Amino acid sequence: MEYITVRDAAKKWCVSERWVQEYCRTGRVDGASRFGRSWMIPKDAEKPSDPRRMSITVSQGNNSEGDM
Repeated sequence: MEYITVRDAAKKWCVSERWVQEYCRTGRVDGASRFGRSWMIPKDAEKPSDPRRMSITVSQGNNSEGDM
């Protein structure tokens, strides 16, 4: 199995290195393992979803301000 560094995963997933470390620390990256002070992340690992973000759907037909 091939592994990538935290820096490579950060670039691949468009997040900071700190976020990649946090994903690994909390067990959200499948197959990631600790190697001393570093993380070994499988090359094919998927970026975990960010629970802080939620999608909001806005209905465009209901405008409370009225039509002008």
